[in-house]
Amino acid sequence: MSCSLTKFQVYLRRNREGEMDPKGDIWAAPYRWGCMVIAYKTNKFQKHKLAPVEDWADLWRPDLAGRISMVDSPREVIGAVLKYMGASYNTNDINMEVNGGRDAVKHNLALLAKQVRLFDSSNYLKAFGVGDVWVAVGWSSDIIPAAKRMSNVAVVVPKSGASLWADLWAIPAASRIQTNRIGGRIRGPSPLIHQWIEFCLQSARALPFKQEVIPGASPSHLQGHSANVPVELTKGGPRLNGNLVDGAPPPDILEKCEFLEPLSNSTLSDYHWLLTSIQEPGHGLIHKMYQNIISVAKFSGWFNSKLT
Repeated sequence: MSCSLTKFQVYLRRNREGEMDPKGDIWAAPYRWGCMVIAYKTNKFQKHKLAPVEDWADLWRPDLAGRISMVDSPREVIGAVLKYMGASYNTNDINMEVNGGRDAVKHNLALLAKQVRLFDSSNYLKAFGVGDVWVAVGWSSDIIPAAKRMSNVAVVVPKSGASLWADLWAIPAASRIQTNRIGGRIRGPSPLIHQWIEFCLQSARALPFKQEVIPGASPSHLQGHSANVPVELTKGGPRLNGNLVDGAPPPDILEKCEFLEPLSNSTLSDYHWLLTSIQEPGHGLIHKMYQNIISVAKFSGWFNSKLT
């Protein structure tokens, strides 16, 4: 398949076992993508003379204690700690690759847990919308539509980079199963499916993203392609405050962003240890994140929920 896939192919090429393989087949094609972002209420920040949010380090600021809501994904929460410490989301050996090792990560994770009022992927934006918190940390596909319905909200991608997600088109293998229920024919995908995918990947399809009709960014953005859209077509609608460009991080920040990769069993053990070590009696939020990681560990790999 042509166009726009180069930067994605390292994750999309898989072998028969579903593991990443540079020589494997392309199993899916992205039609939009986005990243983790931080939204904050500019009116509250101005009223209380607070510095704007720019990077992960701001989540540890004393003046924001109890004013933050965040998704309860263990990969995103611990990932934020790793980025704050100058490490990668995809750190394989925390003791060897992170300054201070597991104990330092544990310390910063415990501090973050005290800063965040609500870890809940379902309700973090509700708390933000009603004003219980002034900062919300979550996926751009959640936050951008919500922010556009509100006033006095800025949305930023952290300067040190964030995790990336992608929504994908895929052709299920089960679509070619033979069955007597439909006259014994082998039902396959539409012969037009490849044309449809090619159509979705055309650079001209970036217009809905440029108009902010669709939250996220076009795959062509990753390749530096830009559709020549008349300026008048992108005017008139409300624009988000922040550093997003056509629904994507600016180029200098995008270079620091990462797609989440499957974690090794030893790294999963580190995540278990981190979450259980800061768990306090009755601390349901940390317990919920721990249960999430336990359920994920039952599978052979841990993929970003946006990529599955």
